[in-house]
Amino acid sequence: MKIRMELRIFTEPQQGARYDQLLAVARTAEAAGFGAFFRSDHYLSMGEGDGSPGPTDAWTTLAGLARDTERIRLGTLLSAATFRLPGPLAITVAQVDAMSGGRVELGLGAGWYEEEHRAYGIPFPSVEERFDRLEEQLGIVLGLWSTPEGETFSFAGRHYVLNESPALPKPVQRPHPPVVVGGHGRRRTPELAARYADEFNVPFASVEACGRQFERVREACGTVGRDPDSITCSVALVLCCGEDEGEFERRAARIRRQPGELREHGAAGLPLEVAETLEAYRVAGAERAYLQVLDLTDLEHLRLVAEEVAPEVS
Repeated sequence: MKIRMELRIFTEPQQGARYDQLLAVARTAEAAGFGAFFRSDHYLSMGEGDGSPGPTDAWTTLAGLARDTERIRLGTLLSAATFRLPGPLAITVAQVDAMSGGRVELGLGAGWYEEEHRAYGIPFPSVEERFDRLEEQLGIVLGLWSTPEGETFSFAGRHYVLNESPALPKPVQRPHPPVVVGGHGRRRTPELAARYADEFNVPFASVEACGRQFERVREACGTVGRDPDSITCSVALVLCCGEDEGEFERRAARIRRQPGELREHGAAGLPLEVAETLEAYRVAGAERAYLQVLDLTDLEHLRLVAEEVAPEVS
């Protein structure tokens, strides 16, 4: 079985990770041939545990990885529009893009985790306002990056106003680093992806739900006059793979998940099972899969997937 899908590694450092652990995962993923190393952008752990030793800032981490890796692409899935002002965000991402030699991608979302906002004093407006801010941020970031050198960029929105910004620095990648938008929203999320994104991601959803969401994005592209094939569709799935059943069950236990639940909802099981799951998502329209690695100390897990699953992915 040969399928056509790019595999990327996706981490959740807010659950507890130091920079050196993230670097080890990124370097292992790079050496193993994965397409990218992405991380979440959160400041508070979820579920059990306190997230010790504490959160790491996503873009500070990616700046370090930009200098400490050589080839692998780097990005967020997804940065919250509530966390940063759009002008400084455009500067930060452009700088990290330069530091990496043009390997950065920006995933940007509305923000959803209210508890982390309360924990660190970040305003958390209504859902409608968060999406309004996201829309303005996408327009501003792309506007700043796309403004020709020597010209200025202005923007007058409800939430953000920019007046004759020099729109510097420019990112290395042209016309700009790829922008990822994602989520389960039925209307505004596909609309924003169609207008602004290079990639649309559906996280942790069934094959059927992903297919329906990809179709909504294609319809939204048609509405705004965009070629639907110009946007990459992707999924994010929990990864748990074992060379045999015993190894799979041990890995499931270490991330406190049930083997049956993982098989039903993730990219899980023996290598051939994981490949078959990815094939189902490919048929539904996914061209790329972000494999969520929850045990950052288990580097052999990445090597197993690279050796036994990736060869099935053309």
